[in-house]
Amino acid sequence: MPSRLSDEFRSRTKGYAASAIRLFIQLPRQHEEVAICARQMLRASTSVAAHIREASRSRSDSEFISKVAGSMQELDESQLWLELLEEECRIAPLTTTAAQQEATELIAIMSAMISRTKAKMNNPDK
Repeated sequence: MPSRLSDEFRSRTKGYAASAIRLFIQLPRQHEEVAICARQMLRASTSVAAHIREASRSRSDSEFISKVAGSMQELDESQLWLELLEEECRIAPLTTTAAQQEATELIAIMSAMISRTKAKMNNPDK
């Protein structure tokens, strides 16, 4: 079955997961609050690529929308943990800025994917 998503986009979400792993490794986790937020950020961030892999093999438009929406939820959660790392755990914003920006861009792309797919579902002749 061909993929519904480009290899480039799948690689981009995998790259987001990989960058989260690298960020996790560099965070000073000796403080419990940092360790907790870092683990949660890692879990949410790596789930993004997993949901996109599932979406790329979806069997229907509804399933595709569901999987992409799940990935967007994980991105939003990832951003929450990044914000908490900055604001409450005093991790330098420079450390998290790139991940925050990439999450924002990926959410915008996925939102457009969902909108286009819904429009196609509502107007199958176009």
